[in-house]
Amino acid sequence: MTVFRWPNPCAVRTTTGVLLALMLALVPAPGARAQPSDGPFAEVFSQLAGKLVGVVVNISTTQTPAQPPKVAQDAPPASPGGTLDDLFRDFFNDKGGPGQGRTVASLGSGFIVDPSGLIVTNAHVIANADQITVTLSDDTTLQAQVIGRDTVTDLALLKVEPKAPLPAAAWGDSAKAKVGDWVLAIGNPFGLGGSVTAGIISATARDIHSGPYDDFLQTDASINRGNSGGPMFDLSGAVIGINTAIYSPSGGSIGIGFAIPTALAQPIIEQLKTNGKVERGWIGARIQPVTDEIAESIGLDKPRGALIAAIDPASPATQAGLKPGDVILSYDDKPVERSRQLPRLVADSAINKPLKLTVWRDGKEAEIALTVVPYNPNRPQPQPPEPEKPKPPPTVDALGLKLARTTPEWRKYFGLGDAVRGVVIVEVPQNSPAANQGLRAGDLLVDIGSAPVAAPEELVKRVADAKKIGRKYVLVRVEREGNYRFITLPLETS
Repeated sequence: MTVFRWPNPCAVRTTTGVLLALMLALVPAPGARAQPSDGPFAEVFSQLAGKLVGVVVNISTTQTPAQPPKVAQDAPPASPGGTLDDLFRDFFNDKGGPGQGRTVASLGSGFIVDPSGLIVTNAHVIANADQITVTLSDDTTLQAQVIGRDTVTDLALLKVEPKAPLPAAAWGDSAKAKVGDWVLAIGNPFGLGGSVTAGIISATARDIHSGPYDDFLQTDASINRGNSGGPMFDLSGAVIGINTAIYSPSGGSIGIGFAIPTALAQPIIEQLKTNGKVERGWIGARIQPVTDEIAESIGLDKPRGALIAAIDPASPATQAGLKPGDVILSYDDKPVERSRQLPRLVADSAINKPLKLTVWRDGKEAEIALTVVPYNPNRPQPQPPEPEKPKPPPTVDALGLKLARTTPEWRKYFGLGDAVRGVVIVEVPQNSPAANQGLRAGDLLVDIGSAPVAAPEELVKRVADAKKIGRKYVLVRVEREGNYRFITLPLETS
């Protein structure tokens, strides 16, 4: 999937106006779509557009690229007619001489959230800007300063100094948004300020793999380059999203746009307003989703929660007694239905405040107390644990794999180093369930379930125990180059 966070195009100076392009359709009955001119809908949208367009602003930025290297003295002369670059430089009245960095302009959108002049936009709209200019709906232009930005969620807060209080948008509750709800998007596509489009919410909680907190609203409202940072309104006139990205093979709108929900954005903006930066919580647990096979292998009623694959030493998770193989079912009394909910819950946690986790461990629920600490991106990375002194046993077959203890000979052969534990996978048959899960020779099998494995014989015994209680799959944790993950393997191969 190709997802664009629009790189803002070179600016073409335009007169900022209000272009109301309400390309709408409602569904009055199955199989029929009404036009916006039908019935009362045209009046509803026109009233909303007239009321809301004043809170939306156009944002233009300028930046001066690094100076290019000087042209060598023996370089060939330019053609008499000049290059295309020369022509466009003249057209845009850019008279920078050779060797001088030319000013690059770009466009985006934003919306006012406080009458004093606070404006929300996307962080990528103002990235690397030397100067930020905000144009209001009445064509007033003001210089803006950056209060704060958060590149992780792609949000930024700006401040202008107006002569009089400005109209401000109201925050809405994106958690109440449902698939099929009508929305309006207002922004500055291609420099055409004050453009209004409408559509429906196509999906909620959409993960487009752009960051750890993906929870986008998807819409079919027309969104294009320059709409970045603009608001998505519900029919009450409240902002429920910030338009941020599109899916497109060509870079233009094909009716698949994504907006940051206000449930995520509003707390970030409040932190930027108060502190100029965002402070996030951290517990030091690396997680993965719970699949159907994983749920079955550990006796969980259905796939839910977040499975802990690894824990950083000297972290809150370590101090709380969490361990790999635990499944976090609830966090601070909030249920965790999908694993990707957990990073956001942790990030939003109050720092140094004790909270409670419910985890699935050894076939039953357990309560764990934990205190969140601030996230430090510069913290030391965890090192592999110290191994126990290995003994050279024979090779053992289990779970369709050929396994051996981590002897010096095998460590040298696979380049494992000394700080390893578990048993080494010596051979993985082609087209086997293990091969289909991505296992390969040289991987380390370190745990079965939540119990560590020190010898292949231990694995054989635990596989036999799992068969006795009717399990179809067994959960194992593997390590490759310091990275851990859980997988399930069918017991029928054993």
